[in-house]
Amino acid sequence: MMGKVYLVGAGPGDPKLITLRALECIKEADVIAYDRLVGSKILDYAKESAEMIYCGKSPNNHAFIQDEINHLLLEKALQGKVVARLKGGDPCVFGRGGEEAAVLADHHIEYEIVPGITSGIAAPAFAGIPVTHRDYASSFAIVTGHGQAYKGQDNLNWGALAQAIDTIAFYMSVGNLEHICKQLIQHGKDSKTPVAIIQWGTTEKQKTITGNLENIMDQAEESNITHPAIILVGQVVSLREKLKWFGEQLDTQKQALT
Repeated sequence: MMGKVYLVGAGPGDPKLITLRALECIKEADVIAYDRLVGSKILDYAKESAEMIYCGKSPNNHAFIQDEINHLLLEKALQGKVVARLKGGDPCVFGRGGEEAAVLADHHIEYEIVPGITSGIAAPAFAGIPVTHRDYASSFAIVTGHGQAYKGQDNLNWGALAQAIDTIAFYMSVGNLEHICKQLIQHGKDSKTPVAIIQWGTTEKQKTITGNLENIMDQAEESNITHPAIILVGQVVSLREKLKWFGEQLDTQKQALT
């Protein structure tokens, strides 16, 4: 008997932000293939007999490459197992959900995509920064900013991002922060445009720093910001001082927006 695969978004980190449908899938699963950013408390909802398989990836350290994950999903489903492929955030926002769904479809395996709250919206909200605001931002873009220009991997339309988008959320980009700031300024973004970096957003380890395109590199180095973190660029960042509500362990707010 053929199994089924759930491609599940586990949300941005806080276990209370997972959806009811996601919890149903986790509780039903015989096999749970989970990523690095899935909170351990979420895994506690799995049944005792569930097989837990870590498929996490961190910078320069990939426990599983994507082809291996695809093979794993196929193998377990063909054994008749119910599989929950559990990803941080949303499976279709830089989560390879579309690729995994295509593989399953090619092999006629039943699957379901379960959306989750993505960190590019949730982390700023916890930091007191709405990604859109009637007075500040009517457009919002989610971008993966880790492509290195010297490797020929930078395919972003920097002109469009700098000129046409009010708020930009960069995923997986902390190691490329200097390049991002330079490109935005070179393509017409004001160097004083506010920037926030939110590390471990929505969790008890959340830490937020703010600055602008000109000085955020120094702020990040001083505060020892590392992965996982979201970089948010736009005037909405200036609302943080008034709207911040979430109690961070270490509030490293920088008054450097002028």
